[in-house]
Amino acid sequence: MTMTGMFKLRVWVAAATLSAAGPLAMSAAFAQAGPVSAPIVGIIAAGKEPITQTEQFIGRIEAKQRVDIVARVTAFIEKRLFVEGTDVEVGTLLYLLEQGPFQAAVAAQKAQIAQVEAQLGNARLTTQRARILLGGPAGQQSTYDAALANERALEAQLQAAQAQLDTAQINLGYTEIRAPIAGQIGRTALTIGNVVGPSSGVLTTIISQDPMFVTFPVPVRDAINLRARYGPTGGFSAVLIRAQLPDGRFYDHTGKLDFVNNTIATNTDTILLRGVLPNPPIFAHTRTAATIRELTDGEFVTVFLEGVEPVEVVAIPRAAVLADQQGSYVYVIGPGNKAEERRIQLGQSSTTLAAVTSGLKVGEQVIAEGLQRVRAGETVSPRPADATLQKMMRNSAAKEGRAAIAGPTAPAGPAGGSPNSRR
Repeated sequence: MTMTGMFKLRVWVAAATLSAAGPLAMSAAFAQAGPVSAPIVGIIAAGKEPITQTEQFIGRIEAKQRVDIVARVTAFIEKRLFVEGTDVEVGTLLYLLEQGPFQAAVAAQKAQIAQVEAQLGNARLTTQRARILLGGPAGQQSTYDAALANERALEAQLQAAQAQLDTAQINLGYTEIRAPIAGQIGRTALTIGNVVGPSSGVLTTIISQDPMFVTFPVPVRDAINLRARYGPTGGFSAVLIRAQLPDGRFYDHTGKLDFVNNTIATNTDTILLRGVLPNPPIFAHTRTAATIRELTDGEFVTVFLEGVEPVEVVAIPRAAVLADQQGSYVYVIGPGNKAEERRIQLGQSSTTLAAVTSGLKVGEQVIAEGLQRVRAGETVSPRPADATLQKMMRNSAAKEGRAAIAGPTAPAGPAGGSPNSRR
């Protein structure tokens, strides 16, 4: 007989013997195995913890000032005096246009003014003589009136000539195209030798660099909640803006909210908010090299609105929160060490802590470990949670503060859910 056959025979004999012994023997055999022990779970007391409230939106970086450079007069481009992509200051000469025709126009207007001034001087003498003759027998009122009218006409001509000179000088000034703002200049659309004019379009664009705007649409419901939360505590000054860059890094500098639009976009039911972020250079540069900055006009970023002051909330480890189709819930230790399912409402939470707005009281024992073995109404064997989890809860305020330097805490999901889910 093979080894397998012998093993099967022994099992059959043992079963037959136990069956022959009757139900009492079977009960005694199972009693020797002992009752099933209650599952061991780790618990932690719900307590007050500081939570930094954070809301997340999608935004876009915009320059605070943006100027399209165009030609105001028609002329050839003689010189381009900037390096594309570099920073320019207010008043920097960018393009020099052909000045000869405009200088000639200025000279012609100056000559016209000199001619009218000479005629006006003679007309004033004539008027003065006519006024003197009015007291004698040779004087005639009509002669005086004609002389006075001629004088006034020449004065008007002088004013017109002066205005034409001013126009000629303004046009001459337009041959020097200068930077109206400080910022980074883009590429040139036309090069030396091209004729430019008001209809030539944009020659180049200057974009201010520091600071930068960040604009982001906010659903009306969220905007109302933000107003109710931060309005009584300082409004704009109660909120910090943090930005997450497209590569996932958090921007080193924080900003301030400075504007809420006065109308709601009817197609999206959102309202536009705007903040201001500093944008200093991040690398050393020379006068001829482009200044490199972190933020760029038109860039998409993730915007976090973060409360300046943390708020005290009933908090538990985020790992203790479960979720199903009805919402979020936890297990707490009830009388007789029985696990009780407790439905809760979550508020703003961090990556490690869940803020409970209702359904849980300070001091209640929440099951945070061994959740996979827990069923509502069953007895459990509670033990203090892992020391690492206990330490995390004790030091949460300090950790949240340090995390705020590198980046904001993670906001809760739309329904206040957690990474855990059951059912």
